[in-house]
Amino acid sequence: MHRLLVALLAALDAVLAAAGGIAVVLAPLTLLWVFGVGDPDWAALWPASAAVWHLGHLVPVTVTLPDTYLAATGIDPALATFTLSLAPLAFAAFTALFAARSGVRAGEAGAALTGWLSGSLVFAALSSIVALTSNAALVASETWLAILLPSLLFLVPSFIGAVLGAWRVGDDGPVDAVRGWIERMPRAWAPVPGLVLRGLALTTLGLVAVGAVVVVAGLVARSTQVIGLYQASNADGIGATVIALGQLMYLPTLVLWALAFTAGPGFALGTDSAVTPAATQVGALPGIPVLGAVPDSTSSWLLLLILLPVGVGALTGWVLRSRMPSTADPEPLAPRLVVAASVAVLTGGVGALAAVVSTGAIGPGRLADTGPQPGPLALALGLEVLVGLAILLLSPRVGDADREERADLRADHGDELPSFSFAPRAHVPFDRDDHMTGPAPSVSAPGTGIAHDVWPSAYRGPDDVALPGGRAGTDAVAPADGAVLDDDEVQARIRAAWAATDERDSGPRS
Repeated sequence: MHRLLVALLAALDAVLAAAGGIAVVLAPLTLLWVFGVGDPDWAALWPASAAVWHLGHLVPVTVTLPDTYLAATGIDPALATFTLSLAPLAFAAFTALFAARSGVRAGEAGAALTGWLSGSLVFAALSSIVALTSNAALVASETWLAILLPSLLFLVPSFIGAVLGAWRVGDDGPVDAVRGWIERMPRAWAPVPGLVLRGLALTTLGLVAVGAVVVVAGLVARSTQVIGLYQASNADGIGATVIALGQLMYLPTLVLWALAFTAGPGFALGTDSAVTPAATQVGALPGIPVLGAVPDSTSSWLLLLILLPVGVGALTGWVLRSRMPSTADPEPLAPRLVVAASVAVLTGGVGALAAVVSTGAIGPGRLADTGPQPGPLALALGLEVLVGLAILLLSPRVGDADREERADLRADHGDELPSFSFAPRAHVPFDRDDHMTGPAPSVSAPGTGIAHDVWPSAYRGPDDVALPGGRAGTDAVAPADGAVLDDDEVQARIRAAWAATDERDSGPRS
C-alpha cells in the first residue's frame, strides 16, 4: 500500500478515535438542549463534554461549585473546589483499541513508521484543540496534561500495534533485524522472547476476565441493594438513563477494582477504608447504585478467590509448555525458569499499571482516596501467577521419565542400545522362492531370441533338466545339457545370447 494512503488512513483513524469519544458525551447533551429538558445552556455543553473526555483519558478535572449552588444546598464553602481524577476507563480503552488497530494496519501495509507518526500527530493536534477550547469557570484542567495524556494513550498503543503488524509481514528493517537475532539464538532459547510476550498477553486477558466475572457475580448477589439505591435516587427516566450510562463508562474501572479484590490487596473507597476478601471497612458512600455491589462484610470462603489468578497462571503455563520444542534429551530448566519469572514480573507490572489508572478521587474530603494500591497489587498478582506458571512450566513433561531412562541406558551401553523401546523383530532368512514374482518368460522360436538353455531353473518349464541334488531357485542351475552353472556363468550366457541376437538382427537382409 502506498505510504501516502497509509498516512491518510492513520489520520482518519485518529480523527474517528477522538470524535467518537467526545460524541458519546456531547450527543446526549445536545439532545437535551434540543428538546429543552432541564433548560440546559448551550455554552456549557462543550466544556462539560470535553471535561468528561479528559477525565476518561486520565486527566484530572478541577470542579468549582458556584456560590448560588452552595447556598441552595448548604454545602460547606470549604468544599466548593475539588478535583475529580477517577477515570471512566471506557474512553481510554476505546482510544487505545482504535490506536492499536490503526498501528497494526499500518505495519501490515509495510509503512509502520509512517502510519504511527501520522495518526499520533493528528490525535495530538486534536487533543490540543480540545484542551485549548474547553476550559470554563466550573470545570478546568491543566492544559499540558490535557494534551499529553490523551496523546500518549494513542501514541503508545499505536506503536505497539505497528510493531506487531511489521512483525507479521516483515519490514526489511529493525523488526527483521530483531527477528534474525532471535532466530540465531541457541535452539533452547530462541522461543523464549515469543513465549514471554504470549504469556503476558494470556495472563492479562485472563485476569481481566476474572475481574469481569467477579463484577457480574457481585451485581447478581447484591442486586437488591443496587436496585434500592436506584429507587432512592428518585431520578426520572432521563436521569436514570444518564446514571446508567455513567456507570457503564466506569465499568472497566470496576473490573480492575474487582481484580484487586480477587488478588487479595483489595481497594479503598475513601480515606481509611478497605474492601478485601479478608475484611471490609467502609464508611459513608455516595449514593451511586453500582456501589451497592460492595459487600458490607466478608467471609473466609472469599479467600479462595486467590485461586483464580493462580489458575490463570496455570492455564498460561500449560499453553506455553505445549509450544515449547520437544527434545529427545532432558528438557533444559533454565529457559523455563526465565519464561516463568519474566511473565510473572511483567504481569506484576501490568497489575501496578492497572492500579495507577484505576485510582483517583471521586469527590471532596475522604472521597479523594479511592482505588487499589499499585505496590501490593503488583506483588500479589506476580506471586500468584508465578505459582500457577511454576506448576506447569517447571514440572516434568509427560514422557520425560522415559526419555531420561533411555538416555541413561544409552550412556551405559553406548550405541548398542536401539533408539526405540520395543523389541526388534526376529531375523528371517530370505527365501527366493517365496518372493519370486512375475510370469515365466516364454521360450523364443528356434533360431531367434535368447536360447532357452541359458535361463535359470526357476524360469524353465516342467520338461527342463532339474538341478542334481538341489532345487530350482538356488545359486546353481543346470541347463538342458546337464552341466551345472553358477549365477555368473548364467549371466554371461545371457549377455552372449543377447549379443548374438543383435548381430543376427543387424546383418544383411535380402
